[in-house]
Amino acid sequence: MTDQMNVRMVWEASYDSFCASNHFQSDIQRKASLAILNCKSGKLGYNISRCDNCGHLEIHNNSCRNRNCPNCQAVKKELWVDERSAEVIDAPYYHVVFTLPHQLNPLLYANQSKLYGLLHKCCAETLLELCADKKYLGAQPGIIQVLHTWNQELDYHVHMHCIVSGGGITPDQKLRVAKGKFFIPVHVLRDKFRGKYLFELNKYHAEGKLVIPKVMQSLSVPTEWNAFRDRLYRIDWCPFIKQTFDGFGNAIEYLGRYTHKIAISNSRIISVSGKETSFMARGKKPGDPKRVITLDNLEFIRRFLLHVLPPGFQKIRYYGFLNNRMRKKKLNLIFKLQGHQSFKRKYAGMSMSELLKAVWKVDVCRCSVCGHSAMKQLGKTYPSATG
Repeated sequence: MTDQMNVRMVWEASYDSFCASNHFQSDIQRKASLAILNCKSGKLGYNISRCDNCGHLEIHNNSCRNRNCPNCQAVKKELWVDERSAEVIDAPYYHVVFTLPHQLNPLLYANQSKLYGLLHKCCAETLLELCADKKYLGAQPGIIQVLHTWNQELDYHVHMHCIVSGGGITPDQKLRVAKGKFFIPVHVLRDKFRGKYLFELNKYHAEGKLVIPKVMQSLSVPTEWNAFRDRLYRIDWCPFIKQTFDGFGNAIEYLGRYTHKIAISNSRIISVSGKETSFMARGKKPGDPKRVITLDNLEFIRRFLLHVLPPGFQKIRYYGFLNNRMRKKKLNLIFKLQGHQSFKRKYAGMSMSELLKAVWKVDVCRCSVCGHSAMKQLGKTYPSATG
């Protein structure tokens, strides 16, 4: 029964009530909600295929392809992992997590694009500057960063997942590789990251570039802001070194679980009624048993929509030798220095039917009636402009 439950059922049961309850929704949140409701429902059109052997006809409803929809992330994730795997270098890789203190939550939510972008910037600068120090690596690593804004209960919890290579290019264009555990002490990461983020945040405030939410209106007064900032300096912003990988292939497969993840997947939904939804959550501490969380449907929808990112915001960003502008040139240099390229892309140039067969062993060309690989697409319909 569990595998029949999904996020869309919550919207079908209670989204109208959510709208009627006067919960504020931005345009992008409404768009995400409509995408979830309409995905694979037939409202977005459908694909029609017919078997050339027996004439069997099949109709498949179109998906929404919205980045917040739990139905639409699997293919994107596989293509992303395949593309990144071709960027492997021979070095260990590290998973570093930077988390912003919850005291900042109202300010973060009121300034999402600006302060999420600042988080990307400060995480990258912290890692790049410390890695450049000969005391640690003395080279420019490759970094992939993925922003998440939730915890297991769907509460607002802003943090950055970073995969950092333990090898990179030195200023004299040589390849340097670290060995063993993560090479930057956690307290050094913490102090540099906290200092950078609060310096820039204070600068934004001084220049009047921050929207101050109602619950923090006192921060409009300079003395109150200064006291708030000083309290943040005293909080322990301890980064977390989550895992170390001997091979980049393993690290990329691992990070693939994070890149196209949304606040909650369909697989975690246990039950949905007209009033409440239950879902699985990890234990609060490593080793603790899984928990069942039950929320009122309106609260479930409210929490889910907290994690819809601003339009056009790039939650995945690349730095160091993976920076988009210089990636090809720097990777070619690394491959030349190490004498080989470890992996090639497997799915480049594949059609969707070829990809489905290669990854999930699903042959969409095989007829479910006669068994022949003779299904051919007849056409595709689209939603009407007035629909």
